[in-house]
Amino acid sequence: MREEGRERRMRIRLLATLLASALVLAACGREVGGETADGAPEGSETAAEDGDDSSGGGDASAAGAECEVDEVDGDLLFYNWSEYMDPDLLTAFGEQYGVSATEDTFTSNEALLAQIRAGGADYDVIVPSDYMVEIMIEEGLLLELDAEAIPNSDNVAEDFANPPYDPELAYSRPYQWGTTGLGVNLEATGPDPEPTWGWLFDPQLRDGLDLSMLDDPRESMGAALYYLGHDPNTTDEAQLEEAAQLIEENTQIVTFTSDQYSELLLTGETDIGQGYSGNILDNIGDDENYAYLIPEEGATIWTDNMAILTSSNSPCTAHTFINFMLDAENGAQLTNYTYYASPNEAATEFIDEEVTSNPAIYPDEDVRENLYFLENTGEAEVLYTDLFTRAQG
Repeated sequence: MREEGRERRMRIRLLATLLASALVLAACGREVGGETADGAPEGSETAAEDGDDSSGGGDASAAGAECEVDEVDGDLLFYNWSEYMDPDLLTAFGEQYGVSATEDTFTSNEALLAQIRAGGADYDVIVPSDYMVEIMIEEGLLLELDAEAIPNSDNVAEDFANPPYDPELAYSRPYQWGTTGLGVNLEATGPDPEPTWGWLFDPQLRDGLDLSMLDDPRESMGAALYYLGHDPNTTDEAQLEEAAQLIEENTQIVTFTSDQYSELLLTGETDIGQGYSGNILDNIGDDENYAYLIPEEGATIWTDNMAILTSSNSPCTAHTFINFMLDAENGAQLTNYTYYASPNEAATEFIDEEVTSNPAIYPDEDVRENLYFLENTGEAEVLYTDLFTRAQG
């Protein structure tokens, strides 16, 4: 659903410090800039500050909107990842505030950006990931938020309150966070599979297996880059070519999908699927024949965020919706539904214990040390997309 520039690596410090290990977890479930540390993939760099100047044409402006707490000024159109919202929450919001709340979905950050660039001007609240927030800020697509209209921002955990992609949360508020790894059928891999991207890229390890990868250039190229020992945010064209070739030559990839990988795994159409933690865990449930792996070479950790488009026709309703979602009990309801981790500290006491105690959802500290944010790679974003499209065939 993330480089040309200064050398740097965004290591994760979510809830503590970062790590260099791997995790093999049989499921439980429900769906859907730091410094370079020892053992990190080579060539860590930061993102270039580059991007197109394009913006929508609604009633709001990039400078912000002035709204009162709980003010509504029209219906809400919410643009979100698939299977990433409890429908009961949307219904409750609409009933509480007397508005229509409608959700459309996208399958990757790049698809989101393309839709907005093409004139997706009717959307009010969108859910871009960390690096995409930075890109959309640079392009003038996001509204500067009125903090006074979102008092529940106080519920955001300190680790999420000042992210490098949106300092001091001027344009966004965190929605959910999680990891990208592998869903595996243990009958195909054996009961104790090595947590490695080699299940996708090592010809001997993957022999005889049917595979799926995400239909997402940054995530799928990132997996290949981790396996090769490269920075997942590299802008080195030779490294990107190497990663694309690894994908292109893999004849065991039966499909690229960002919303059906868990279903394909459970129906036996694939043996291993790259995917997002919560979605895989939700679909696996208590079935001990499946597991979620966080590969030891490194994996992606991401924060998805709520943001308001400058083209929003209902910017105050949008502020009210963000505040509604940051309510402690609503935040917990979302996590209990999606099985993704919550950045809402106040929600913790209301989240089911089976969720908060699951290290596949809330990874241990040693695992977090080996997780990396995808960054805005500036002009290289086009290269990632073009090479990935070629690799898909």
